[in-house]
Amino acid sequence: MSVRFKLKSTAALYGAYAAIATVAFTAAFTAAMAASAALSGGKQSAFDELNRSRALVALGSEQQCERYAGLPSRWRDDPKAGMVHLHGGNFVFGSKLGYEDERPAGDGQTHVAGFWIDQTDVTNAQFAAFVKATGYVSDSERQGGAVVFHTPTREEMNARDLAWWTWVKGAAWNHPTGPGSNLDGRMNQPVTMVTQADALAYARWLGRDLPTEAEWEYAGKAGHEGADLDTAPRDQRGKPSANYWQGVFPVLNTNEDGHIGLAPVGCYAANDFKLYDMIGNAWEWTRDVYSGPHQSHTNGDTAAVAPASRKHDTPMVIKGGSFLCSRDYCVRYRAASREQQEADLPASHIGFRTVLRDAS
Repeated sequence: MSVRFKLKSTAALYGAYAAIATVAFTAAFTAAMAASAALSGGKQSAFDELNRSRALVALGSEQQCERYAGLPSRWRDDPKAGMVHLHGGNFVFGSKLGYEDERPAGDGQTHVAGFWIDQTDVTNAQFAAFVKATGYVSDSERQGGAVVFHTPTREEMNARDLAWWTWVKGAAWNHPTGPGSNLDGRMNQPVTMVTQADALAYARWLGRDLPTEAEWEYAGKAGHEGADLDTAPRDQRGKPSANYWQGVFPVLNTNEDGHIGLAPVGCYAANDFKLYDMIGNAWEWTRDVYSGPHQSHTNGDTAAVAPASRKHDTPMVIKGGSFLCSRDYCVRYRAASREQQEADLPASHIGFRTVLRDAS
């Protein structure tokens, strides 16, 4: 049976959406709590009761992410808008199946205290609101450019290493491919071409911070352990459940996941902590300095194409992989994955999300 109705005003439209979202979230919350309890042997999920009365973003499908405007419910009215709360707990930090610098220290058991975390990457719409309110000028604008991905030609591949990366003058968070480009149709995508300092400035505007690497991984693993965390993310039907590269990197993307390049936030199902895109789409800044071996098999050092006059900054940990990670290159579409990025180098595959820690 279908029901036909007509909304007579914008207020009525938003009211209807709010009612639908409330019902949907109540069902989702109950299901998430039950599933997490079952997976943890009946233990309380880190996705806890503080989330029950909150209107969370209704995402998880192509239809929902496409129509999402990029601003969570009660944006700027609620200091925790768009966030979920995770109580503290222990988890295995790292992976024995990934790269050398992902190996756990000892048994890997690590404790994190409770915190709030954004359900999605910070969007262009959210960052634009920050810039409008504060007049902030990003590092990419100050530096006069950013590192941008493009599919290289055969000639480019033969001419130089890392031919898919180019320093584009005039590229910035609001000019994603360079001068003349804009954010039309992209306000619901992750903001990229932001440095760690840009991400911190946004976070502090809201009274928040960037996650530590341990906090990020605790949230990304969502109460799970085991080898499944280190395989390419696919759903029960075998379809990719995140935005990463299928095909031959960097020349052929078969688009099996439905997106070439960045996708809007929340196009794929959330993890068991109701967090979207913890794997793929855009790498995410953390507040931690990178340490560990510098492997020959890396994500492709974007600093190699930056201007020679640019000073090299501290390498920081980024997490989660991006739309560029593939089976034959990078292989970092995993919660335990980690990579380094110079703190002040803006790039087209790196964004962030924020946290608000519980009072100690």
